[in-house]
Amino acid sequence: MTTTSTPPRASFAWRGLFLRLHFYAGVLVGPFILIASLTGVLYALTPQLESWVYSDQLRVPATSQQLPLAQQVDAAVATAPRGSLVAVRPAPEPGATTRVLFAEEGLGESERRAVFVDPGTGRVTGDLVVYGTSGVLPLRTTLDQLHRNLMLGEPGRLYSELAASWLWVVALGGLVLWISRARNSKRVRTHGLIGVWVLAGALFLSATGLTWSAYAGENVGVLREAVGWSTPTLQIPGGSGGHGDHTEHTSTGGGHGDIDAVLGSARSWGVDAELVEISLPATPDGAWKVVEVEKGLPTQGDSVAVQGDAVVASVEFDDFPLGAKLTKWGIDAHMGVLFGWPNQLLLLLIGGGLVALVVLGYRMWWKRRPTSGFGRPAPRGQWRRAPRGALAGLGLGALLVGWFAPLLGISLVVFLVVDVLLGRRAKTA
Repeated sequence: MTTTSTPPRASFAWRGLFLRLHFYAGVLVGPFILIASLTGVLYALTPQLESWVYSDQLRVPATSQQLPLAQQVDAAVATAPRGSLVAVRPAPEPGATTRVLFAEEGLGESERRAVFVDPGTGRVTGDLVVYGTSGVLPLRTTLDQLHRNLMLGEPGRLYSELAASWLWVVALGGLVLWISRARNSKRVRTHGLIGVWVLAGALFLSATGLTWSAYAGENVGVLREAVGWSTPTLQIPGGSGGHGDHTEHTSTGGGHGDIDAVLGSARSWGVDAELVEISLPATPDGAWKVVEVEKGLPTQGDSVAVQGDAVVASVEFDDFPLGAKLTKWGIDAHMGVLFGWPNQLLLLLIGGGLVALVVLGYRMWWKRRPTSGFGRPAPRGQWRRAPRGALAGLGLGALLVGWFAPLLGISLVVFLVVDVLLGRRAKTA
């Protein structure tokens, strides 16, 4: 005599396991995902706001004639900034200002002082602290730090890594639960439907967020290097630093008088992006570095080293390994700058969906909570009903993922400990 009771029991056990994991992850990690989503949405919306807030520094009347770049730098240096001249970003379009960048003692990592100069008249329109290779201004820098580490420095990065580490687990777990209910439309909730709609975006944000996290990000870098997907580095004769390098250096070269010729040599070679950054030599006999810092599609990320009137080293974006290109495109899309306002709108929809998921999830938990105790997840003992071989494979997969994303592994252990303690408490109650 045959029986059909085992498969349903195994299927229910798997669903119960995912339900318990989804429950604890949602309740305990939900606040981190909520904060990351809210701050991410705010960051994605800032480019237009930033242009308005800092219009006095960024915009000037457009002119058909521009002063030589060296004279624009002279005007910035004449303001007697406290730092050392390190780089220049020529005005990318008519009506925009030139940024003359100084390394200044007391600024944070990847921060520089930018003096803004009208390229038509040489008038200085102001100065601001800018951050990173994107050169974002103070408003967006504040939101970036809020999103990245809650403005708590390196310890605060644990929050964002925890959110990115668990986002894909919660999203995929929710998908499994939704599919298991799909045949019964009466049980399909708004929470599940929103989760399905934002699933792809949640997985993308989780993956790209982990690339620059503290611990998982380091493992991503090791993996990329192992498979030959690291971003190529521009080797500069007589100096240090490479393409994409954020470290500051003090110019010790022979001044900036040759900057127009340097830019001309780079343009002749093929550096044709509207927005470029020209870094002064790091040593007296070193070479200049000219890097395309244009964001968006088509991607322009070439960089060259110029010595005298010749390009002596170069790195072309077309020659990047596929993994390096995907990393750049992914990060730019995560920041909302890859394909303009549609990119921003997409991030707004995904972030808004994640906020709604967390809020609705807490609402469901609150309405179903018992009069006392932590909550009401799936009944205990689900793992005993699951096939042993599949359960062992799931455990091995969890160990590997926990090793690659340490915060995910550690927090998973914490969830298990909490679950055991709550179970013991329930038995003794």
